[in-house]
Amino acid sequence: MADKIPVPGSEEAIRAYKTILSLVIDQRPSGMRQRLADALGKHRSFVTQISSPAYSTPIPSKHLPAIFSVCHFSPAERDHFLAAYHQAHPGKMSVAAGMRKTRHVSLIVPDFGDEKQNAALDRAVNDFIQKITSITGKGGG
Repeated sequence: MADKIPVPGSEEAIRAYKTILSLVIDQRPSGMRQRLADALGKHRSFVTQISSPAYSTPIPSKHLPAIFSVCHFSPAERDHFLAAYHQAHPGKMSVAAGMRKTRHVSLIVPDFGDEKQNAALDRAVNDFIQKITSITGKGGG
């Protein structure tokens, strides 16, 4: 059976690149989804939504550099993913095309015992990093 090319922006096209991401994550050590959530400054449920082909939630292009870095995509995996992403979202490749090397930094912060307060701290740290990298002219991921 020949592979059918999915219609750009369709759920099928989105599912195609999310399937690639899901397979990459599944081949990595346990805890990858949490590391990705930490790098994106999001909850783990967000990572589940953007990495599971069962959800039609598209992956924002601004998150691609962090995804490639944290998940350690091989060049072949990255090329395959980007081809599928471009098929699903033609014209949204500006961030992905100009990707720069990133690195993962871990912080140990207090657990306030409250999800809203913890999320607020996570957003504040992520916003701070975005501001610092934009000041240096290197842009944020």
